Amino acid sequence: MAEFTFAPLTPVAFLQRSAAAFAQRLAVVDGVVRITYGELADRVSRGVSALAAEGVGRGDRVAALCANSHVMIELHNIVPARGAVLVPVNIRLSVDEIVYILEHSGAKLLIASHELAAKARDAAGRAGLRLLIAGGEADQYEAWLASMNGSDADAAAVDEDQLLGINYTSGTTGKPKGVMYHHRGAYLQAVAMAYHLRLGPGSRYLWVLPMFHCDGWCLTWAVTAAGGTHVCLRAVDPAEIWRQLSTGGISHFSGAPTVLTMIAEHPSAAGLARRVQVSTGGAPPSPALLARLEPLGMDVTHLYGLTETFGPVAVNEWQPEWDDLPGEGAARLRARQGIGNIIAAPLRVLDPEGADVPADGQTIGELAIRGNDVMLGYYRDEASTAAVIRSGCFLTGDLAVKHPDGYVEIRDRSKDIIISGGENIASVEVERAIDAHPAVVESAVVGMPDAMWGEVPVAFVTVREGETLTEQQVIEHVRSHLARFKAPRKVIFTHLPKTSTGKIQKNVLRAQVRP
Repeated sequence: MAEFTFAPLTPVAFLQRSAAAFAQRLAVVDGVVRITYGELADRVSRGVSALAAEGVGRGDRVAALCANSHVMIELHNIVPARGAVLVPVNIRLSVDEIVYILEHSGAKLLIASHELAAKARDAAGRAGLRLLIAGGEADQYEAWLASMNGSDADAAAVDEDQLLGINYTSGTTGKPKGVMYHHRGAYLQAVAMAYHLRLGPGSRYLWVLPMFHCDGWCLTWAVTAAGGTHVCLRAVDPAEIWRQLSTGGISHFSGAPTVLTMIAEHPSAAGLARRVQVSTGGAPPSPALLARLEPLGMDVTHLYGLTETFGPVAVNEWQPEWDDLPGEGAARLRARQGIGNIIAAPLRVLDPEGADVPADGQTIGELAIRGNDVMLGYYRDEASTAAVIRSGCFLTGDLAVKHPDGYVEIRDRSKDIIISGGENIASVEVERAIDAHPAVVESAVVGMPDAMWGEVPVAFVTVREGETLTEQQVIEHVRSHLARFKAPRKVIFTHLPKTSTGKIQKNVLRAQVRP
């Protein structure tokens, strides 16, 4: 290929296009801050030159401890445009955990939004690196940008397979692993998200999903690519979400099923005058939850992915022929994980020997992924990288079936399968049965050691406010839908512990029922 016909794929190119095409269009709303695409491009250019003045160059790591904000949007363009490596840090981690990430990644600079200043100062001091605070009374970031005129010469030429970012996993089973993203994957994943969510210049995307999580599923770049408006929500507040949905012209938002449950159960919940496109992932949404959201004016698309796949690698692509299905049947289809997104290789479900299982909707194997939106590997951890590769694919740890139409459906995490008396019980299947009870908000099922059966299922259940439910009622409800041996032997009524991204912490629940 002639050199002049080829341009490396990098997500920073999206802002260049939108600044040219939509210079006066609103790019970011962050509280009282309003930034157009022309202004955003200028701020990013200044930030690139400011990084150069700091001595940050190709391959250097820049960490961001930021709430959903214009700062985080800017850093997603500033850092890779300089050829440096962005390290988004989970804002809900402890200082010890943040210090580990700063030191493991080798970060050279930490930029933090003002809400997190105290935590950032502590972590930066212990890790021995420079800190910039953005916003608030102690703001340094604006002066940092204003000190530069911005020069195209400070933007680096990048290779599309070059390291763009390191996103750390939640670390629920040990130290978090640094997942390495490349420019090509981030670019293509952003294209896929813009396409599947049907984003355009008139879109107003509400940032409920944390921007630090898989770079906001690469929507930090996808909304920009579409010329849409980023509406920043600095904390998950169901009342504020409903205010924005009702009066802010919001067209799209994303969130884990647990966040959608919070929204659906909030006193402000009411049918919207304008339907909103909602994307969800992180755990399979129950058909009962999907059925609750539809009359509220929310059209839900189920996405599936992991940190290792730049966020959603699969989409439950809705087909027009399914529109006439009854509500329960449609909800069941919507709960499937679906097919690979438009830039992904076909999803595979592998048996223990690495062969594809039949597409019969029954045979369970491990979901495996390959293609452009798979990580380069785990940073400074070759052993962990090798452990998740088989048959040229990344192994997800999720157990799934493939239906005859090619759509995959997760039956459970491999570590969440409960083996009781030699029989496999999928916790997701039991949870769906429990969630179908009208008095249940959400549930989680884990295995508890048992002298006779090895393990038995235990259910943790959150009951809807104003409703009452007994342990026996839950057990009988499950028995009316599933085989008797799958019913929980014990039911604990409680609020479920969750990660900062809304995933239910089953490791915490297991600890409660295991000696």
